[in-house]
Amino acid sequence: MEIDGKQQNYLKKTLVESWRKEIEAAKLYQLTAQREHDPKRKEILLKLAEVEFRHAQTWVDKLKELEYPTESLVEPEVELPKNMNTVQMMKRIDEVEHNNMTWYSSLRNVIEDDNLIAILDQIDADEAAHQDMESLLEHSGGAEKRLDKMWKSERHASGSSDWVGDAIYGVNDGLGAIFGIISGVAGFTSNTHTVLISGFFGALASTLSMGAGAWLATKSENEVMQTTQAQERREIQNDPEHEVEELALLYQLKGFSPEESARIADQIATDEDQFLKTMVQEEFGFHEASLGSPWRSAIFGALSTLVGGLIPLIPFFFIGGIPALIAAAVVSILAHFAVGAAKSLITTRSWFTSGLEMTAVGFIVGIASYGLGWVGAVLFGTHLGG
Repeated sequence: MEIDGKQQNYLKKTLVESWRKEIEAAKLYQLTAQREHDPKRKEILLKLAEVEFRHAQTWVDKLKELEYPTESLVEPEVELPKNMNTVQMMKRIDEVEHNNMTWYSSLRNVIEDDNLIAILDQIDADEAAHQDMESLLEHSGGAEKRLDKMWKSERHASGSSDWVGDAIYGVNDGLGAIFGIISGVAGFTSNTHTVLISGFFGALASTLSMGAGAWLATKSENEVMQTTQAQERREIQNDPEHEVEELALLYQLKGFSPEESARIADQIATDEDQFLKTMVQEEFGFHEASLGSPWRSAIFGALSTLVGGLIPLIPFFFIGGIPALIAAAVVSILAHFAVGAAKSLITTRSWFTSGLEMTAVGFIVGIASYGLGWVGAVLFGTHLGG
């Protein structure tokens, strides 16, 4: 695409700024490496600096194509306070990297050149390997820390397919919503038939809403994973050497030596499918097993919500009047405790603490809803209970 002189001048300034940002990041890695005493971490930091310098050179090459006098480029001064510790230095690097990512993201909105977009794509892929720097801050346990983070990410990614979680949260939502509805309606009128009908249709609405929401959420998560896999496959096919280097760096972050990391990465790269699975898991913390079933999530979410919603209504099927309202309150509060205790199956909290918390929530919801219903009855003059 032809561009006029004004646009070309703007493009040159943009590329110069991109070069400057990459140089700043590279120098920060170098300075941090100079203060690092551990040989392995020092080598990793220097490797990351090389990646940033390579990005900077890419922009220099593009400037040369635009006949920009690159010899006039002045590298920015980068300094770190002498009393800055490793954690603070890594925080500074993270801030610079984040600013650079924001800068490149904004460029995509104003740049239409396919070659420049391809460079941005490559830089984004490189930066993905820099996100997890925590292991550089520890003298030991780096591999355990990284693995723990990957496991947490995998659990999060597969949460929608975990039927236990779907069931517990579905019961929780149904119970809380319908208990709130019948409490509010009971505050508005003492007609138990009205309370029952309102609660029943509220339970049906919550069931349908939860089922649809669970289906859409799981489907969206699967699409994100599949899109990520497709993008990573294209990167492997377009620049396999770069991806092998990236995987080797990731293994170095785990504590392997450069030689061991290179050997492992080369071996994995011999099988493209295995290479893809490994890169997706190492970079983003999920694999094919993380893909959930939208229909299973919808069914478990909907049925559990229906069960939770029907619990507060059970007394109304057998008795009426004030006894039914009291019985519904007792049943609902006990159910809140049971659901809270069951949540300990998917959390690290004790069952008793979790149960008490849910019970307190049930009390608050019930009292607040009843009070609002009573106020509404008084305002509209329809309160039949006294």
